[in-house]
Amino acid sequence: MAKHKKFGLLDAVVNAVNQCGWNVIYLSDINYHPFLLRLYNGEQSQTIRLYIWNLSHGGGAKRPANEYRIQITGTRQFEQNDHVKTLILGWWAEVGVFAGFDVRKHAGQLGFSPSIQIREENLRRAALYDFSPCDRGNKEIAIAFQPDFFVDYVLNLNDLHSIGQSANEVSLVDKVAAGEIQLNDQSLNQLAQKRKVILQTTLKRLRDNRFKQRVLTAYGNRCAVSGIQLKLVDAAHIVPVSEDTSTDETCNGIALSALHHRAYDAGLITFNEKYQVITNQPKLLALKKIGFDGGLDGFLKNLRPILHLPPAVSDRPNVDYVISANKLRGW
Repeated sequence: MAKHKKFGLLDAVVNAVNQCGWNVIYLSDINYHPFLLRLYNGEQSQTIRLYIWNLSHGGGAKRPANEYRIQITGTRQFEQNDHVKTLILGWWAEVGVFAGFDVRKHAGQLGFSPSIQIREENLRRAALYDFSPCDRGNKEIAIAFQPDFFVDYVLNLNDLHSIGQSANEVSLVDKVAAGEIQLNDQSLNQLAQKRKVILQTTLKRLRDNRFKQRVLTAYGNRCAVSGIQLKLVDAAHIVPVSEDTSTDETCNGIALSALHHRAYDAGLITFNEKYQVITNQPKLLALKKIGFDGGLDGFLKNLRPILHLPPAVSDRPNVDYVISANKLRGW
């Protein structure tokens, strides 16, 4: 381990983990690099050894003009073991994108003034579409990704870096992630079975992230029924995703705090086609009868009579979706 000046890079990682709804515990002295961290969320946890450097433009007279790279300093060999996932990351602060490299391809002693490269177009595609796999041409697949994909990257680390073991796989995954082609049985049949599952899970997460970003932006990161922000707000589907008629349109979403999201899913509150907030009086009375009404007065007091709505009419809850969802939920 070596002394460093990487606190800004560490902050970028911690913020990314928090953005994913996870938390960080420092398992080693943060004055030394690499960092040993535990990521956790409820009962889930993962320990990582983090090597990270800034990404810088490496193109020039003797290098490709579209090259970005990390210049590895203070490290002669990447440490690996079975119980800790080792990450080699670059961070492009100006765009807010990470690049992840496959530690399995960088075993052994590093050479003099080593660097690892990734193409600029993959970094820019990740900025637009959350993640982009880059075939480095040496049997290594690098992954460019946004901060809100950080935990998914960690959990699926080796599988993501194994993309590219069959013909055209990298291009296929990149195009599906960007929405340029649809994920279907025909496209999936080009992938190995294990990576089919990984890709399906990954793209579902990307879809969820995009839906969340659009909905929270539309509502100003403010709960529609209480007005709370505090980074405690979720993007909830109006017509549940379990229904065939559900969509990822912004107008099928509503911003709700974690508490009000659970209350909405449990049928304690809803809203009608006039955007009036409604409480389920029979359910609330039933809770009173069994003595589970603690905090009810404060809960009701904080409900708005009318939803806080997005400025753009097209982003507001679609009336047909509201009516359909209320029928599904028994209102």
